[in-house]
Amino acid sequence: MSSMPSPHPPEFRRRAVELARQGDKPLLQLAKDLGVSRSCLQNWLRQADADENAGTGDRLTSAEKKELAELRRRNKQLEMENDILKRAAAYFARENVLPK
Repeated sequence: MSSMPSPHPPEFRRRAVELARQGDKPLLQLAKDLGVSRSCLQNWLRQADADENAGTGDRLTSAEKKELAELRRRNKQLEMENDILKRAAAYFARENVLPK
């Protein structure tokens, strides 16, 4: 599973979070100015909080999300390889049992 490139670079997100935290503008207005939805900006804020308070909340850090995605991909690959090995073992077991 290849992830789509982020439409907004990390630096843009960081700056947006900084501006939102300054509180000079309502979130809705800031989001509009940045060309993103309010919910998108709120997600960035929550993710930044999770990344900065690693291990203290119930939200995964960005690093943990990346690791989880990689582990899921690797698990899927191993499950497929395991399935192939099981089929091969069953095939060869049948081959050895049948009289020649």
